[in-house]
Amino acid sequence: MLKTVKFGGSSLADPAHFKMVRDIIFSDEARKIVVVSAPGKRFSGDNKVTDLLYLCYAHIKYSVDYANILHLIKERYSDIINGLGLDFDIDKKFDGIIDKIKNGAGEDFLVSRGEAVCAEIMAKYLGYDFVDSYENVFFNYDGSVNLEKTYEAIKKSYDATSGKIVVPGFYGTMPNGNLALMSRGGSDITGALVAAALGADMYENWTDVPGILMADPGIVDNPYPIPRITYNELRELTYMGAKVLHEASVFPVRQAKIPLNIRDTNNPEDPGTLINEEFEEKELNADKFYITGIAGKKGYCIIDIKQENVARKIGALRGVLKIFEKHGATIEHILSGVDSYSLIVPMDTIKDIYSMIAEVKDFCGAGSVNVTEGISLVACVSRKMASRPGISGRIFGALGENDINIRMISQGAEELNIIIGVDDKDYAKCIRVLYNSFTRKD
Repeated sequence: MLKTVKFGGSSLADPAHFKMVRDIIFSDEARKIVVVSAPGKRFSGDNKVTDLLYLCYAHIKYSVDYANILHLIKERYSDIINGLGLDFDIDKKFDGIIDKIKNGAGEDFLVSRGEAVCAEIMAKYLGYDFVDSYENVFFNYDGSVNLEKTYEAIKKSYDATSGKIVVPGFYGTMPNGNLALMSRGGSDITGALVAAALGADMYENWTDVPGILMADPGIVDNPYPIPRITYNELRELTYMGAKVLHEASVFPVRQAKIPLNIRDTNNPEDPGTLINEEFEEKELNADKFYITGIAGKKGYCIIDIKQENVARKIGALRGVLKIFEKHGATIEHILSGVDSYSLIVPMDTIKDIYSMIAEVKDFCGAGSVNVTEGISLVACVSRKMASRPGISGRIFGALGENDINIRMISQGAEELNIIIGVDDKDYAKCIRVLYNSFTRKD
């Protein structure tokens, strides 16, 4: 058994958290591959090391003295080193960083030191080998990861170690040899790449939450965590606005058929959320609720178009879709009838709604178009939709009992979700009503 474990910044904020991470790693001998972020906030009002590094570079860029900020960052690491009783020369490490700055090192190099120094300290603390992402994660010129080259390098580097390594997340190398950062949250991607490259049996992503939650905790008080979720369900929830994992951090492990487990560093006994391609029927029936999760987004409009006998007019819909394409409008759902159809469009994708609608009217006829703005979409996602009768009825009944007007309904072809359109004013209420309906004990 081989596990890749990634720890986020909140799990590495101070010496106490480093000790928790060590205990988690040493509690399972399969946890041989460790990927780390830069230290996060220690308390409310504190700063993440990455944010301080960005601020430090801003001072350098505008020729403002940066010594105090860099000292603050060094002190964060000094506190961790001293708290762990490590023999680690942090002064020498930062002298080297300063030399690089004076020789013109760019923003990406400076910011990457958050992860790099953290990983070196963690490797020293665990007695593992340090493997630098700069020499093992390779980008193409468009910023995408060169998977073949990256996987080959990681395998080669791992084979040259003791078999237990710590890798810094968040950065890699461009084809010209320059160090480059990933987008924020990129350490999750690094973890997935390393897990896939080494054929890990599990990728554990440790953070400060008990897994993926069934609903937005900003709307629903203390929502239940999701014990099991398929990659398809995760994709549906993420697309509909759930703040979970970046899609790029899922692709490598999904492609390699590696399960992903989101765990809570502060509660290591909790099993968290397990993500896999599919689950056995007995696991499906063991799940507590009929639905997996609820997510949604505001900012849509419904564009109703009337065209007599449109269902039989070849090319009628295509002509309208070409107008939408011309104006950059993304169409998320199409609902059709005999003499009309409705298009659900995110408002922020329409460059000029007035000119677009004018063109649609020219094509379809005056009085043929009606636009309703202020629409929210809410999705109930579950792999059980196809096998469990009554889910749709429960949704509609709950919303009707609570005076929530349904503006549109759509179900995906794979029967993984039911999407409801409601007025923006009912958005939060809709999510609470649906959550309570499916989690209450009858």
